[in-house]
Amino acid sequence: MARGVAVKSSAKKKGVSFVIDCSKPVDDKIMELATLEKFLQERIKVGGKPGALGDAVSITTAKGKITVTADSTFSKRYLKYLTKKYLKKYNVRDWLRVIASNKDRNLYELRYFNIEDDAAGEEED
Repeated sequence: MARGVAVKSSAKKKGVSFVIDCSKPVDDKIMELATLEKFLQERIKVGGKPGALGDAVSITTAKGKITVTADSTFSKRYLKYLTKKYLKKYNVRDWLRVIASNKDRNLYELRYFNIEDDAAGEEED
């Protein structure tokens, strides 16, 4: 065994990728995808500083979906928190909610509250 020889690890950095599906509200023109992307870029904290994403976090948009990719550890719950904060800021929190998808672990969806079901239940009483 040779001494002083560095062993090169073949393991890559573990990155995480999360998707926020905003297709329904964007199609109905309730919200704009660009404003949510800008909001996330300004508010996501890296190293305790908001807005300083650098190479650690990247945000991309495509077809009603926003993809947040991080090289280091990144909390899915933090992304949900920021999305809810955005909805509250633009006063659409009363109609939209952020739900984790059952099929894909790294996907959040913006869905409408089921107002029709609640109204039908109240009329029958």
